[in-house]
Amino acid sequence: MIGDIKIITGSAHPELARDICKQLGTDLCHSTVVRFSNENMMVQIEQNVREADVFVIQPSCPPVSDGIVELLITIDALKHASAGRITAVLPYFPYARSDKKDRPRISITARLMADLLQTAGADRVLTMDLHSPQVQGFFRIPADQLQAAPILCDYLRQSRDLTNHVLVAGDVGESKEVGNYANRLNLPIAIVDKRRDGDDERARATNLIGDVRGKTALIIDDEVASGGTLIEAARFVLDRGATAVEACIVHPVLSGRAIERIDESPLRQLVVTDTIPLAPHKRIDKIHVQSVAPLFADAIQSIHDGSSVSRLFR
Repeated sequence: MIGDIKIITGSAHPELARDICKQLGTDLCHSTVVRFSNENMMVQIEQNVREADVFVIQPSCPPVSDGIVELLITIDALKHASAGRITAVLPYFPYARSDKKDRPRISITARLMADLLQTAGADRVLTMDLHSPQVQGFFRIPADQLQAAPILCDYLRQSRDLTNHVLVAGDVGESKEVGNYANRLNLPIAIVDKRRDGDDERARATNLIGDVRGKTALIIDDEVASGGTLIEAARFVLDRGATAVEACIVHPVLSGRAIERIDESPLRQLVVTDTIPLAPHKRIDKIHVQSVAPLFADAIQSIHDGSSVSRLFR
């Protein structure tokens, strides 16, 4: 028999962990992370977790490598503290874009991350909106992938009149996921055909499939990093006749000059979730954050109870 739920947070996003605990009506399990002068670290679990059902919350965010090592050490500490079951909760999965060998002599790092989690002692994984569906198949342990679409679509319906909106996929690869939003919101789709050269994170929009003339374009994507692709798509649809442009993105990586670019861009609003912590200087007026804590809390309770997680997709 697995014992009570215990929630442990890493250093990456304690605010989300606290919000999840509020939803579950429980307290965080105390742990301590010590970073030594030689850049090694030690994680100590401060409470008894013997036979407990432990969920470790640690999304991937800067410093990414430190966060991964901290998560692995925490899982190993829990394993040797005789935790009954350990679930790694990664709202934003590390190296999710490294999902294929598309050039010689490189690592498929997303698969490596899956192997490391299992080797450290994780019994299962809970994540959200992987960049590519095949990443879920890299795991040899149970892995549940939540979708932010229900939360984001509810907000969009409640916050604006969608009568004259059209959903826009930032590239062809994103069109299937945008179709999920389109079915929920009963809206048409347009697709930006873009080309990316090299590793400089710059993409060129070359064609538009669909019609945005006279409509408000709502760009849908799984993540925004430097913001270059998003802003290029926003300007592209405006040049093709859209009257306004907004965006709805799950993971707000927002690296480099992304905030400055978005603030200066024609985007009217950028809706994101809190899978990644958003620093105070990044909380500009154009950005609205929707919490995923209720959804993760429901999933954690379902995993603990042994009830269906797939019902949360509907």
